[in-house]
Amino acid sequence: MPNTSRSRTIDAPRAKVWRLIADPHNLPRWWSDTLRVESVEGKPGARRSSFTQVFETQKGTPVRADYRCIDSTEERRLVWEQQIDGTPFEKFLRGAQVEFLLEPGGEGATTITMIGRRSLRGLSRLGAPMMSRATKRALDDALDGMEDALTVPARSDEHDAGDREGMEGR
Repeated sequence: MPNTSRSRTIDAPRAKVWRLIADPHNLPRWWSDTLRVESVEGKPGARRSSFTQVFETQKGTPVRADYRCIDSTEERRLVWEQQIDGTPFEKFLRGAQVEFLLEPGGEGATTITMIGRRSLRGLSRLGAPMMSRATKRALDDALDGMEDALTVPARSDEHDAGDREGMEGR
C-alpha cells in the first residue's frame, strides 16, 4: 500500500485547525477541486460520521467519493476512509485513507501531518510510483489550502464598506 506523508506547521491554534478539518462542510475551503460536500451524517470528527465529496477532474467531470470517519481523537487525530465497493474507484483501488495528525507547533502554531494511504488493485499496482506522486501533490495542495483558510483573514462586507468610506473622504 503506497503511503505518502506530508507535514507543515501553520500559525493557527490546534482547536481552530481541528474545527476546519473535522467538519466536512469546510472541504471546499481547503481541499482543491472540491466542488461541494453532500450527505453529511454525524457530528464533525466523530467516528462513523460520513459524507460525500463532489470534486472535479482535470477534464471538468464531477466525481463523487464517499467517506466515513474510522478513527478520531479530538484535536489530535482524524482518519477518513473512502468507501470503494460499488464505485468506479473499485477498478483500481482496494482501499484509500487519509489520516490527519495535529501536534503543537510552537507558540500558537500547529503542525499538521497528512498521511495518504492507497491500496491498489490488480495491474494498477504497477502504477504505485505514479499514485504516490499524485497523492503527494494532493496532500501538498490540501496543506496549502488549509494554510490559506487558517491564516488569511476573511474580509467582511462591513470592513470593505469602511475602507471605501475612508477612501471617499480623502
